[in-house]
Amino acid sequence: MSATDTPRRSMRTPLGRVRNLGAAHSGTSDFWRQRITGVAMTLLMIPVIVVVMMLLGSNQAGAKLILGSLPIAVIMLLFIIASAWHMKIGMQVIIEDYVHNEKLKLVSIMLNNFFSIAVALASTYAILKLASGV
Repeated sequence: MSATDTPRRSMRTPLGRVRNLGAAHSGTSDFWRQRITGVAMTLLMIPVIVVVMMLLGSNQAGAKLILGSLPIAVIMLLFIIASAWHMKIGMQVIIEDYVHNEKLKLVSIMLNNFFSIAVALASTYAILKLASGV
């Protein structure tokens, strides 16, 4: 047998090869989600800045009128969802990299998830309330 005929050896377990996951089990998908939400936020940044500039100098009734329009509400909702998701993934990566106590890491990741969801829900509720006119 020549050197080229030897089978290739892998450091991955058979289950890992079947699932096609690395050691972290989600690193690649988190990487791409982080990039996708970053691109979404970048694309939505211009309309959000325009909305904020429209809000400058307006009173509460004017702000309610501007934020209550359907296209602006949709833009704001998309920005909120992308931002909250991006924040959750980014903080999770920081926690996983720098918190070494496993119990503290688990609690920190859970709190990060709850905080991200709470921010997204509160912001979504506010936008939907303004858009519905209630």
